[in-house]
Amino acid sequence: MQHENARKLIEFVKKSPTAFHAVDTICRELAGFTPLGEQENWHLLPGGKYYVTRNRSSVIAFTLPENAFTAFQLVASHSDSPTFKIKENAEVTVRNKYVQLNTERYGGMIMASWFDRPLSVAGRALVRTEKGVGTVLVNLERDTALIPNVAIHMNREVNNGFKYNAAVDTFPLWGDAQAQHTFRAQIAQAAGVEEKDLLGADLYLYNRMEGRLWGPREEFVSAPRLDDLECAFSAVEALKAAGPCRHANVCCVFDNEEVGSTTKQGADATFLADVLRRILLSLGRREEEYYTVLANSFMLSADNAHAVHPNHPEYADPVNCTYMNEGIVIKFNANQKYTTDGVSEAVFHLICKKAGVPVQHYANRSDMAGGSTLGNISGSHVSINTLDIGLAQLAMHSCYETAGADDVDFMITGMKAFYETEIDALTDGDYRL
Repeated sequence: MQHENARKLIEFVKKSPTAFHAVDTICRELAGFTPLGEQENWHLLPGGKYYVTRNRSSVIAFTLPENAFTAFQLVASHSDSPTFKIKENAEVTVRNKYVQLNTERYGGMIMASWFDRPLSVAGRALVRTEKGVGTVLVNLERDTALIPNVAIHMNREVNNGFKYNAAVDTFPLWGDAQAQHTFRAQIAQAAGVEEKDLLGADLYLYNRMEGRLWGPREEFVSAPRLDDLECAFSAVEALKAAGPCRHANVCCVFDNEEVGSTTKQGADATFLADVLRRILLSLGRREEEYYTVLANSFMLSADNAHAVHPNHPEYADPVNCTYMNEGIVIKFNANQKYTTDGVSEAVFHLICKKAGVPVQHYANRSDMAGGSTLGNISGSHVSINTLDIGLAQLAMHSCYETAGADDVDFMITGMKAFYETEIDALTDGDYRL
């Protein structure tokens, strides 16, 4: 089937309306992997496959070789996307006629893209159990809310750069007067508990519009949350497909990248360092070997990149610009918002060339500041050679984004080749592949 991986990506996105659901979906995809708990002692075996979650919104999966290894090869991506988080006291009544949901922005979304489209609510609920507190994923899975635009007759400036106020303009409509006091009840029902047993929740709006392939040859894929579920999906597929190696392969999917990563489950936490150290200690390796193994390790920081916009090509760098369906994007930034340097670029170039995967290069236009991503943040805790990559897309941080269908195949193939390549550090700056 044409673009089979892009179709699988669409289904993955559909199952993953929030970071909690994305991690749950990933764990379900890791057939044959043994789940670990951070609060438990680990007894790892050579040749084993394992995964561990933190906060149920971040996951690290890894495969171990049969023999002692001297390197980790890692791919990192993130599970979260810009959206609206629903506040604790969720209902706002307007003149006793309407019920809205009280929200605040999560991350830097394109606010206008959220208007006049069917939305729903998903996240996690914390419920009372016989033992104390339990976590349940919830998803209303139907059209339950909408953020209506003000008619142009009442807002003549809407097409002239109107500035939205998140405390006024973007509250979603939940229902009419009869909908008062129903929100919490519906969340409890979705969690399978009585309302009195709903103790807490982390809930978000999500776009109900499903992903689509489109174009003359279905060469484009549009869906919610492509940034960064496209890279997370590709990394998991590559990890599962990679053959036996002499090194340990690691797939990391972190939460909270869109708000700075400074949480216990973010790239700026100890999660990755904790897991890597525990792997080695569980296998009977000495503490010093943690540092020697890191010195020989490589990581791909995978987060999507900006494609040249067809209406505004002037926003792109004149030569370091990228296009959909033309391969994996290697990202550069002189101020280290992206971690790519000559070493990591050269190594990945060679891997992709051998695998027949096209690559392209991205840098921000020199008078425009770009965003940051995972690599430089995780590198402050686990210092290894890192390359920032992604796939070219349009409308980043819209609630419906567009990328190239061919590029999904390129990313999976490139990541698989990375996982299967033995990268040995001969000296500082010299490598054998």
